[in-house]
Amino acid sequence: MKIFVLLLVVASAVSVIDGLDNGLARTPPMGWLTWQRFRCVTDCKSFPDTCISEKLIKEQAQKMKSDGYLAAGYQYIIIDDCWLDHTRAPDGSLRPDPVRFPNGIKHLADYVHSLGLKFGIYEDFGTKTCAGYPGSEFYMELDADTFAKWGVDYVKFDGCNSDVSQMDQGYPILGKFLNRTGRPIVYSCSWPAYEGKMQPDYASISKHCNLWRNYNDIQDSWASVSSIIEFYGQNKYNFSSFAKPGSWNDPDELIIGNFGLSNDQERVQMALWAVMASPLIMSTDLRTIRDSSKDLLLNEHAIAINQDALGIQGNRIQKNGNIEVWTRPILPKGSFAVAIMNTGTGGTPQRVSLRVSSITKTTSGTYSIVDVFENRSRGTLKPSDTFMCDVNPSGVCFVKFNRRSARKLYFKPQIIQP
Repeated sequence: MKIFVLLLVVASAVSVIDGLDNGLARTPPMGWLTWQRFRCVTDCKSFPDTCISEKLIKEQAQKMKSDGYLAAGYQYIIIDDCWLDHTRAPDGSLRPDPVRFPNGIKHLADYVHSLGLKFGIYEDFGTKTCAGYPGSEFYMELDADTFAKWGVDYVKFDGCNSDVSQMDQGYPILGKFLNRTGRPIVYSCSWPAYEGKMQPDYASISKHCNLWRNYNDIQDSWASVSSIIEFYGQNKYNFSSFAKPGSWNDPDELIIGNFGLSNDQERVQMALWAVMASPLIMSTDLRTIRDSSKDLLLNEHAIAINQDALGIQGNRIQKNGNIEVWTRPILPKGSFAVAIMNTGTGGTPQRVSLRVSSITKTTSGTYSIVDVFENRSRGTLKPSDTFMCDVNPSGVCFVKFNRRSARKLYFKPQIIQP
């Protein structure tokens, strides 16, 4: 039976000519996911409030709706690994753990939809998930149909326990099967993250996935966040050039609100994820999150930059010692976001002076400067002028340079005098 299904999948791969092209994720997806904060806690007797369960998902979904996250743009609530029963049903279909999800996944998806949110789920390209639950190898068509029947809106497809050499053919197949269901389902791939020293085929990946992980899992630490930022700064194989509406590089979840980052470091992650046009997928406990972290996740100006309709991923354009300068073109035409990051972890704030012409190709005109996190004007500058900013250790100065002639076409910030 397995050999027959495998042959069917391989034969289907030959007919994959078109990409995903599902019309979804025209801006980076925004939502919430279980993994980084809640991992694979399955003991609901000892940990009733944090185990992967129907209860946890419902409570987080309620907070997304009541506390303004949905209104701010966070719409997907996604279960990662460990939701499954240890075996498939007699007909081969997936089924959830019957104790932790007593009403089934369809019921849970319906509840999430009733709040105005969308529902996401996890599976794996291999024989088993990373935590050892049933994987989708030999079952991709059946699993795609099952997800559609349950009302799933987003699928994260991992790559543990699999043959990496088959990913270039296999990942597009699930995308094709998801499309065949007729249900709009965002497709999140882990395809390039597992290819190690191989050069990922980003042209194909961007054609067949709405978003894709290409680096290590994020951990709740500054070392992890800064290592991801450095990977994106190096931009090996120029992967940033493949980002566009419908297709996004994914540096992993936002850990803002957890335990490993200072307030300055949380600002760095929010700023860099906005500049890098990254999916904004939170992984924190929304029931207990600090007000400062919540305010950061809900910052409308940072979200507006992340969700900019041009869909151009920003890049690191300067690196001088501990200071890095990242820019991203945004609307209206000629405007751009700038994140000046201090990678140092000690000492005092570092004063940075930048000639505006060094961070924009424009040689004329005037820019109004808005501080994203402080929500205040920083004056107006010409390309020949110098912008100055004090940047805290492991902190960021995050500003928007708005072409003054087009000012009324973009969001008009509330100006707070210093």
